[in-house]
Amino acid sequence: MEMETGVRSPAAASPAVGQALAADQGALPMVDIYLSMMTASAMVAAGRIGLFEALAGGPMALPALAHEVGAKADGVGRLADLLVATGVLERRGGLLSNAAQTTRWFTSRGAIDYGPGLVWTADAWMIMDDLADAVRRGGPDRLLWDRMAARPELGDHFSRYMRAFAEHLSPDLLAATDRTVRPLRLLDLGGSHGVHSMAFCRQNPDLHAVIVDLESALTQTAALIDDQGLTGRIVVRPGDLRDGDWGSDYDIVLCLSVAHNMSLDENRQIFRRLAKVMRPGGQLIIHDYPRETTPAVYDAAFRLTLLVETGTRTFTLDELRGLLTEAGFLPPRITTLSPAEKGALIIARLP
Repeated sequence: MEMETGVRSPAAASPAVGQALAADQGALPMVDIYLSMMTASAMVAAGRIGLFEALAGGPMALPALAHEVGAKADGVGRLADLLVATGVLERRGGLLSNAAQTTRWFTSRGAIDYGPGLVWTADAWMIMDDLADAVRRGGPDRLLWDRMAARPELGDHFSRYMRAFAEHLSPDLLAATDRTVRPLRLLDLGGSHGVHSMAFCRQNPDLHAVIVDLESALTQTAALIDDQGLTGRIVVRPGDLRDGDWGSDYDIVLCLSVAHNMSLDENRQIFRRLAKVMRPGGQLIIHDYPRETTPAVYDAAFRLTLLVETGTRTFTLDELRGLLTEAGFLPPRITTLSPAEKGALIIARLP
């Protein structure tokens, strides 16, 4: 899964816990932890009740805002106080409004709406309650995919969040793809929401795509494809991407945020299979979070998340290069995205 996107909350960040403890032996040791918890909780709560979206149209008085989100004025007022203190909201003349960055990143008026990410964070927080036991066990009690099968709303929330990240990532993918070749067939492994397949189809009028993903991740995909008028060009195949028939003769394969959900041997088998279903000269585009290009704190947090959710890990560039070479691909081109927490693209061709 994606843990976060590299898009930081507009809230003022608290000092790192270790730095705070080392800086002043007289400081209360739990303050930084408490404020970090409450700031994150306030952001998630605001996203879940639609507070940021309610303010996207302009400033509102507290009573009107509370009515709009269907909550008590006292509760909304206390939530707003913390969000104002952290710079997420602004208060002028008795009116509340979003800060500019809040509108940009957490409402439908912005360039990318990461509001669904706040909703997913509430789900992820529940899953993270298993962290201590996962550390003891060395892995998850239940895989994320099994949780989604038992509770379909989790798959829907996660897919909506990944859709927002995909809209943020698609321009990078399109820019990195060789435009001198006109592709006819695209395979989108773990394509979920279909955003990337749709973007490539819009850019290439003759392109047809196949999306393979778990059924729990495809709840909205067919409707989104139909809404874009691409039903005849994009096929959705529910199923585990590790087995089943992918089809053949692909010019482009997207393997985006998939590698870290698989073991080293599973990735080896996937890359070998891809080499057999791709045309000569075809492009394999991998998006992931290699240790060498990912900021240290983000890398450590992400790997800890994977311990709880999937029991897998991220891979080094040397590991990925080795798997690709072993499968018959040419040496890949590596592009670190900006910000680096957004991940990296590893693009390999078949001879």
